Amino acid sequence: MDKKNNFIVETLQRFGNAFVRFAQAIGRLFKGFIARFKDGSTGTKVAHLIMGFGNLTHKQYIKGALFFVLQIGFLLIFMLNPEVNDTPIGFKALQNFITLGTEEGDLFGRLADNSMLMLLFGVVTFGLIVVFLAAYTANIKSSYASDLMVREGKKPLTFKEDLAELLDSRFHVLLITPTIIGVLTFTLLPTIFMIFIAFTDFDREVVPGLNLFNWVGFENFAQIFTGSGEIANRFLPVLSWTITWAFFATFSCYIGGILLALLINKRTVRFKKLWRTVFILTIALPQFISLLAMQQILSEHGPVNAMLMNIGILDEPFAFLGQARTATTARISVLTINLWIGVPYTMLMTSGILMNVPKDTYEAAQIDGATKFQAFRNITVPYIIFITTPYLITSFIGNITSFNIIFLLTGGDPNVPGSVAGQTDLLVTWLYSLTIEEGDVNIGSVIAIFTFIITASATLLSYRRSKAYKEEDTFQ
Repeated sequence: MDKKNNFIVETLQRFGNAFVRFAQAIGRLFKGFIARFKDGSTGTKVAHLIMGFGNLTHKQYIKGALFFVLQIGFLLIFMLNPEVNDTPIGFKALQNFITLGTEEGDLFGRLADNSMLMLLFGVVTFGLIVVFLAAYTANIKSSYASDLMVREGKKPLTFKEDLAELLDSRFHVLLITPTIIGVLTFTLLPTIFMIFIAFTDFDREVVPGLNLFNWVGFENFAQIFTGSGEIANRFLPVLSWTITWAFFATFSCYIGGILLALLINKRTVRFKKLWRTVFILTIALPQFISLLAMQQILSEHGPVNAMLMNIGILDEPFAFLGQARTATTARISVLTINLWIGVPYTMLMTSGILMNVPKDTYEAAQIDGATKFQAFRNITVPYIIFITTPYLITSFIGNITSFNIIFLLTGGDPNVPGSVAGQTDLLVTWLYSLTIEEGDVNIGSVIAIFTFIITASATLLSYRRSKAYKEEDTFQ
């Protein structure tokens, strides 16, 4: 109990420290902003209102012009409110983001405001504001940096010198910028959009462009924990099976792969390359092909049932997967098939680790009189666990969000009468059913948020507490 309390206290302390560091970072940001305004030249002070003015006073014409054009473009977007599919981007987009539309459709063919586009363009507008603020801050920092160079008797960098520096000492910035832009555009913005959807009533009854949807606050979240419908009744069972599946799917493949690698790497085993190649073939073949093949093999009319009936073990076909009589049968079946998919990855990785265990460590153990089992227990196993801990964590998280195996093998069945979520559904497959098949996008977004919280928390806490993080130099 003490360990549990200590873990909770330590976790709360870490979250508290993270919040304090965030607040300190915000404080330093404002402090630096005020300091640059007080200490900067007249051009830097004016640059707080007219972007690029400070660079122009330092004869950095191209950089100053770029900042100025960026400011003019941003202001024009907010004043002119350009439209895409009759939905504005700019100041009106922020207004529409608050209301999500006011014009209802009618029986005479008049379309309603598109609430989905208004929400999306509102998020995009907020993104443009964040980008502009970053450019605005860069404009002030650039001007102030030139001020400092002038005070030191140096000449401010020209645009050509800035480019040369970007291709030399700051080349890492140039390389990582496209990745950051891609993450912001294709990962962060859709994620924020999905989070906002969770606070609306965008369900199966809403057709974008024909019906409006509205903000409902935390009503969808409350429905999961305090409601009496299908969502409230099925959330905890699906969540518990998701965690159970992730645990057994991860550790069965992990332990099985290590044992297989140890067996293949024994000195007495011949044709090691052949055995490795045989198991690697399951990786080379696309996963969905393997899963569909296993589904047909284990179907009621598949070869496994035919063989069992021919030899007299079964009198009638036995359902292993989605049509199984009990959830336990289907769950054990998918966990067993997952071994075929997951064990080769661990086996391949562990084989490489075993080939690189320091030989002098074994020699020192033999000199000290350690047996082979003692060397294995005290050297090989800790070394494997130390190296593979990050892989183990990512495997666990990957299994929480594992979609293909459940969807292709069982489709979430055996079904639960009156419920979208079946006995083998994970949070992600249930999310798919709710959003794509049923159209309850708001509830699906809530489940997606919970899935993200679970995976992110499990990743951060487990990795920060692992020896691979705390003692990264142990085996160097």
